[in-house]
Amino acid sequence: MYHDTIVYSILNQKCPKCHQGNMFLDKNPYNLGKIYAMPDSCPVCGQSNLPEVGFWWGAMYISYGITVALSVVCVLFFWLVLGWSDWAVLGGNAAVMILILPVVFRYSRAVWFNMFVRFDDKYSAGATHTH
Repeated sequence: MYHDTIVYSILNQKCPKCHQGNMFLDKNPYNLGKIYAMPDSCPVCGQSNLPEVGFWWGAMYISYGITVALSVVCVLFFWLVLGWSDWAVLGGNAAVMILILPVVFRYSRAVWFNMFVRFDDKYSAGATHTH
């Protein structure tokens, strides 16, 4: 099933273990007061959202990679497609990077979490389980 894939978990920012619980308390990444707010553990399967001290530092590497890739795409688009000047490209790219920062932050965490926590199909819809 589609909801049993890592792609589903990442794109929907769901718990990597059960793919049902939300990773973040507020689904809106632009609610900047709650951008970091995550439950202590998944309300569905109990997976801790802080597996170890400093765990989330690694998500910065994912964020860096995503930001560089998106920045390259933006610069090429502004420069080659729109024909903007160097300063306009620089300003436009900076504006886009600032605007997408909250989204990149959240997806970086989702990717990082899914790299270390595997899906457990006992939490699939219709499965009977206790925890």
